[in-house]
Amino acid sequence: MATQRESWSARSGFILAAIGSAVGLGNIWRFPYVSYENGGGAFFLPYLIALITAGFPLLFLDYVVGQKYKGAPPTAYRRMVKSAEGIGWWQVAVCTVIGIYYASVLSWAGNYTLFAVNQAWGEDPQTFFFEEYLHNASELSLSFAPNLFISLLVVWVVVLFIMYGGIRKGVELSNKIFIPLLVVLFGVMVAKAITLPGASVGMETFFTPNWQAMTDPKVWLAAYGHVFFSMSIGFGIMVTYASYLQKNANLTGSGLVVGFANSSFELLAGIGIFSVLGFMAQASGVPVSEVVKGGIGLAFIAFPKIISTMGDAGTIIGVLFFASLFIAGLTSMASILQVPISACQDKFGWSKNKSVTIVGGVSAIISIAMFSSYNAITFVDVIDHFANNIGVVVGAILSIIWVTWLHRQLLPKLISHINGISSFKVGAIWSVMLTIITPISLIIALVLSLKDLLSKNYGDYSSMTLLIFGWGVVAIFALTALILPRIKSHPSHTDSTQGEHE
Repeated sequence: MATQRESWSARSGFILAAIGSAVGLGNIWRFPYVSYENGGGAFFLPYLIALITAGFPLLFLDYVVGQKYKGAPPTAYRRMVKSAEGIGWWQVAVCTVIGIYYASVLSWAGNYTLFAVNQAWGEDPQTFFFEEYLHNASELSLSFAPNLFISLLVVWVVVLFIMYGGIRKGVELSNKIFIPLLVVLFGVMVAKAITLPGASVGMETFFTPNWQAMTDPKVWLAAYGHVFFSMSIGFGIMVTYASYLQKNANLTGSGLVVGFANSSFELLAGIGIFSVLGFMAQASGVPVSEVVKGGIGLAFIAFPKIISTMGDAGTIIGVLFFASLFIAGLTSMASILQVPISACQDKFGWSKNKSVTIVGGVSAIISIAMFSSYNAITFVDVIDHFANNIGVVVGAILSIIWVTWLHRQLLPKLISHINGISSFKVGAIWSVMLTIITPISLIIALVLSLKDLLSKNYGDYSSMTLLIFGWGVVAIFALTALILPRIKSHPSHTDSTQGEHE
């Protein structure tokens, strides 16, 4: 007999956890640098379009699949369509890889909490971040970096502690405590940023569309990829979280709250970061586009710059801000790790603690081995690009194709299920988005992006680096999706009913 599945203490616990997964490093760290690298304002409109045409439709799809079929992605998809288990495992693999490198960025936030005590970055946060802290190597190297090792180890110890607490005592409790604190402190930071000299120049860069840049397919794929990453859709998190909901939970109401909370926070992050870029540009007498190199480090360059302008209050705000960013990242990290943990519980019949120990332990070893090196930021940049712009997008496309194209009779059943328990009803518009607009947009953008990746190297990295850490992780996704469904499930976790469609 299968063990009783955990559940949230209330719908509010699920909403907070979903917001905690969405609001974190993805908003403050990733959105500004992805926007910056894709033309500032040129990225803003594609992002909004991606949010409407893919973000909410896929969020609702993830919710109904998880809540109706009660399982991690492989289990839920198998119960819905027996042949779709591989899609779930693709998403699990993507989530696992993201968790492995996400821990590295999280450790940077933790270290910056300590650096903020005496503003160790000095007057040049950019040089400090790349050269003094990361010791970024110009050539591919796995040279050991002790300072990165210690912080990564601490991150994994804390994350695993949360995961051993389970859904209520671990994930839910950590979100209830720390998400409100992050929102308050971040509001203070943005309020300070928009008063800086030159802030209006930065915000103009952020909000003014560059129509020429918008013709670049990479900008559009980056927009869709980021919406999936930020809203935690397309790679199993929301399917997994929704599987712990009660059978009569309000799905669309919860989804709208989570989606708008995430996007509002993201907009604040863009305003804050670009205000600082404008300030830095005016102070140095150069255009905003030339202020910083390596967009991936924006949160660790721009925010220290704000803190340095705040006088004595800067130290207190700096410590509290980076500490809260670290904690918010932990809640996101917990949601990421919950996907493979839950998937292995379903597949192999493992207990929660056994699954946490094996999945979390192996992930931690790989993460620490890879990212305690002088090429940490190179690995993060390359893996992040391929995992999100290919891995997450392909996983989303496959889920849509299986549900709306190959098994069209499923969609009316899902709509009926959502509308039977939700306050905001879905219907023809959702069907059109999910069946036509979202998949076609994603497929076109993906094809164009793949063509671009195959014709020239991403980010001027060497072909070997991209082959191993870019295409290599895509190969891992594919192999996981092909191999894991062929492994027999534990007898106690065999579905009571077969997939609705063979």
